[in-house]
Amino acid sequence: MIVYEFKVKGKDKQYRAIDEAIRTSQFIQNKCLRYWMDNKDIGRYDLNKYCAVLAAEFPFADELNSMARQSAAERSWSAIARFYDNCKKKVKGKKGFPRFKKNCRSVEYKSTGWKLSHTRKAITFSDKKGIGTLKLKGTYDLNYYDIKQIKRVRLVRRADGYYAQFAVDVDVRVETQPTNQVVGIDLGLKYFIADNQGNVEPTPQFYRKSEKQLNRANRKKSKKFSQDRKKAKQRQSNNYHKARNRYARKHLRVSRQRKEYCKRLAYSVIQSHDLVAYEDLNVKGLVRNRHLAKSISDAGWYTFRSWLEYFGHKYGKVTIAVPPHNTSQNCSHCGEKVKKSLSTRTHVCPHCGYVEDRDINAAINILRLGLSTVGHTGTYATGDLPSWAVGASLLSNGESVNVESPCL
Repeated sequence: MIVYEFKVKGKDKQYRAIDEAIRTSQFIQNKCLRYWMDNKDIGRYDLNKYCAVLAAEFPFADELNSMARQSAAERSWSAIARFYDNCKKKVKGKKGFPRFKKNCRSVEYKSTGWKLSHTRKAITFSDKKGIGTLKLKGTYDLNYYDIKQIKRVRLVRRADGYYAQFAVDVDVRVETQPTNQVVGIDLGLKYFIADNQGNVEPTPQFYRKSEKQLNRANRKKSKKFSQDRKKAKQRQSNNYHKARNRYARKHLRVSRQRKEYCKRLAYSVIQSHDLVAYEDLNVKGLVRNRHLAKSISDAGWYTFRSWLEYFGHKYGKVTIAVPPHNTSQNCSHCGEKVKKSLSTRTHVCPHCGYVEDRDINAAINILRLGLSTVGHTGTYATGDLPSWAVGASLLSNGESVNVESPCL
């Protein structure tokens, strides 16, 4: 499965119709969740049947395509199923009880409700929401694929406009020549990655570099916010929404910079090696450190890992996630444990006298663990889907980790 994304062009009336379709999808999703809360013994297909009940009860829900309603119900069921799985696996802490959606940004269609033009440069939505025909702006060519291969179409609203995503059922595997090279990678804050051969890649710090502009835009937005309008439950002024959009566009630019950087770096690593060993970091737990949360989030470790696993699957390379415990503490030369704080950046072993950079020493240990691991590739060891496969089913926020750039 691969996802192609195009920017759509239309009139203001069509954009308002897309917004109405997104609100309707959110309404159905929340209604299905409430139906499950009131009737705990129902299943996935019961939620699909409940969509017909909602369509008969609410005229605006009936205007949305029937399969788009089912997609909204499937979103609710995916959250419910994830909650059940976390309970069965006895995940520590909160189990992720499903929550009601307040700000959905997308609506998803299956095989009906839409039709591509003859040139595949425009798409027409035929439900009663009045979206009509939208032009597709992008560099991808959908003529290479049969219409039956397009399993889902999603309309996504972002700060800089509206986008259409096409989930195409196609084998993404590509045969490549072996390089006879292996590498161990340590992820860090001083260096984004450091490998066992001593090569390092600096952390770009996209958010840190744009922080002043973001704070300035946020202050301008806050100055235009009216507490009186909020108390009276009135809509904020147009100037506030314009400032809010400018602030959101700056954040969107930073996230796209980070994503593109991680994608290109992961592609380079996969093309240069046959086996890549990396740390199985618990990023969700690491960001709880209030001193390092901003730097960890700015680094984008999980994004890099997602692209690394995706490209490893695509080009037939082995990606191994190893436990990160003591990889920075153990000496890669003699194996003895040398305790050191996070501020100590040089590994000096008192047992054998080995001196090396802390991150490079950890990368050597990671590679050794990866080579000694049998049957553990990526996240397949626990039976879960790899992180890139989650994006193939189109995430609820409109993001997809396997939307490739034309240059790749």
